[in-house]
Amino acid sequence: RAAEWQLDQPAWSGRLRITAKGSTAFIKLEDKTSGELFAQAPVEQFPGIAVEGVTDSSRYFVIRIEDGNGRRAFIGVGFVDRGDAFDFNVALQDHFKWVRQQSELARQAQDLEQGPKLDLGFKEGQTIKLNIANMKKKEGGTGSTRPRPAGPGGLSLLPPPPGGKSGSGERPAPLSTPTQLPGTPITDCLLSWPQPTAAPAADVWGDFAKASG
Repeated sequence: RAAEWQLDQPAWSGRLRITAKGSTAFIKLEDKTSGELFAQAPVEQFPGIAVEGVTDSSRYFVIRIEDGNGRRAFIGVGFVDRGDAFDFNVALQDHFKWVRQQSELARQAQDLEQGPKLDLGFKEGQTIKLNIANMKKKEGGTGSTRPRPAGPGGLSLLPPPPGGKSGSGERPAPLSTPTQLPGTPITDCLLSWPQPTAAPAADVWGDFAKASG
């Protein structure tokens, strides 16, 4: 209890600083003018035995100081301003929160190293197949033929009629200029045909009839 202390006649007064080295925090009591170290209390855990609050005030604490030679002592410290006592608590809490986070990250990294590793590399001789949309097949490949274009007006070209017999070794005459069939308009075509003298419009197969003679 802080009420049992001689608060009106403190044994020492000065400034208090908190520093950290690794996971250990150090409460340092220093001369407020020269900065000379009066005593320090290493804190390895908070809350813990190194720092304890009193039961009757939020501005006073008991800390365990050490001289570095194994000697320890418990002393009571207090703050005139309540805000300074709050900052003292928060500084210790923030430090050990950071220590816990670092410990958790180190544990996760160790678990990843010890766990099975995912091998995403290709094995020897392993291949993959990619299907790329809208890729056109190269023309001219073996076994591939172009579709035969349609004739004028969307009609396919018909073979010569049975009556057109070819002589010995003679080729039938080339097709004449497309003649418009009844009800079928003539449209442009990508084919280029020889242009012999057109037959009368009434005789659609006139050229084929002359091919035998």
